[in-house]
Amino acid sequence: MKPSDNHLPIGLLSTVLAVLVWSGIGPHERGTWALEVAPAIAGIAVIAAKWRTFPLTPLVLTLIALFMCILAVGGHYTYARVPVGDWLRDALGHSRNHYDRFGHFAQGFVPAIAAHELLIRKFNVRHRRLLPFLLISICLGFSAFYEIIEWWSAVAMGQGADNFLGTQGDIWDTLSDMFFALVGAITALLMLTRWRDLKIREM
Repeated sequence: MKPSDNHLPIGLLSTVLAVLVWSGIGPHERGTWALEVAPAIAGIAVIAAKWRTFPLTPLVLTLIALFMCILAVGGHYTYARVPVGDWLRDALGHSRNHYDRFGHFAQGFVPAIAAHELLIRKFNVRHRRLLPFLLISICLGFSAFYEIIEWWSAVAMGQGADNFLGTQGDIWDTLSDMFFALVGAITALLMLTRWRDLKIREM
């Protein structure tokens, strides 16, 4: 990325930091907020550390920033209480807040695009059949690992982990979360693979 293009990374970083600061002001539950925003903070640190040797394309950087904001909003309210999810629940006559479904869809969609860029640019994986398989496997593995973290948190925190788990009484919540991540990953591959390849060649 050219120095003249640094306004995008700086603008995205400023936006994410502003949303993180907002989310940390009076969250519904401080422990849940810390668990939810921890991946965003870790992501900022990794991207900053690798920026000189591996700058991300604008698309991937924008998607990651959006995903970080989704995490921050969920951390502030808890996923079961995000207002827009409550509004959709009432408008559609559903029994639960589906903001967490949106979050897990993004958990598949964004890592699929990011992993696609990493595999092509860093490891030169370009096989048309192998690449989709690897991307789906990575996204499902990432989603499953996140569910394991939620399980560990529930064991460690007991009742205090309810807001972090966000099951809302759904016994199939864990499986549903992984399914929505899978749908997000497949959607990303179908929508953006060709455009993604073009931008990588431009870099």
